[in-house]
Amino acid sequence: MERSPRLEGRAAIVTGGGHGIGAAYCRALAEEGANVAVADLDGEAAEQVAAEISKGGHAAVAISADVSLEADTLRMAAAARERFGRIDILINNAAIFSTVPMSRVPIEEVPIAEWDKLMAVNLRGTFLCCRSVLGTMREQGRGSIINISSGVALSGSPSRIHYVTSKAGILGFTRCLAREAGPAGIRVNTVAPGSTLSEPDPSEEVISFRKERVSARALPRVQYPEDLVGAVVFLASDDSGFITGQTLVVDGGAVMI
Repeated sequence: MERSPRLEGRAAIVTGGGHGIGAAYCRALAEEGANVAVADLDGEAAEQVAAEISKGGHAAVAISADVSLEADTLRMAAAARERFGRIDILINNAAIFSTVPMSRVPIEEVPIAEWDKLMAVNLRGTFLCCRSVLGTMREQGRGSIINISSGVALSGSPSRIHYVTSKAGILGFTRCLAREAGPAGIRVNTVAPGSTLSEPDPSEEVISFRKERVSARALPRVQYPEDLVGAVVFLASDDSGFITGQTLVVDGGAVMI
C-alpha cells in the first residue's frame, strides 16, 4: 500500500536552505508534499534549490534574506505567506559554521566582532524568524517550529566557544517558546546534529575533521545531510503531534542524553 505524503498541503520555510544540510531539508520536505520557501543569504543558491524542487513537480519559492535583520525576516514570512497562503513549518537552519568562516581559537583569541556576529545570526536569527511566523501560526491554530542546534551544545568543544554558546542558547530558547506557543497549537522542538559532511567539495582538512568525529559514535561512520532529514520531517509532521520542547540528537550516538 502506497503511503500518502505526510506534509501534503503544508507550507514550510527553511532558512539557510540554499546549501548543504538546509538544501537537503528543503528537498525532503518537498518530497513529503510540502510547499517550500527556500530562504538564504545567498539568493542565487536559494534560486537553484527552489528551481530544482519546482522541476520535480513541487511548489517552491526562493527568498534572499539575512536572518539577523528583522526587516528581512518579516519580508521572508510575508513572501512565504503570499506565495502559499499559510505557514505551517519553520526550520531555523541558517547559521555561521561551515559556509561562513569561523575562527577555531581559544577564548582569549576570539574576536569580539566575530562573537557578536555568531550570536546575531545563530541565536538572534532564530529569535527573529520565530517572531516573524508566530502570528500566522496562531491564526491557523497550528504550526511546527524546528530549531537546529548542535550536539556540541550538549558536550562542549574547545576552541569554538562562541559557536557552542550560540547553539546552547537554542536549547533554552526552544523550551521557553514551546511553553509560550503551546496553547495556540504550535509545537517547538530542536534537532541537534553531529558533525556532518555537508560541503559540496570538501577539502582534505574538512574530510579529516569529519572523520575524526567517527570514533566517538556508537554508529562509527561519517554523518551526511541525509541522516538528518528523517528527524526533521518527523518533527514537522503530525507523527510528532504531541511532542514539543524536546531536543532530538542525531549524531550516531556520540552524545546520549
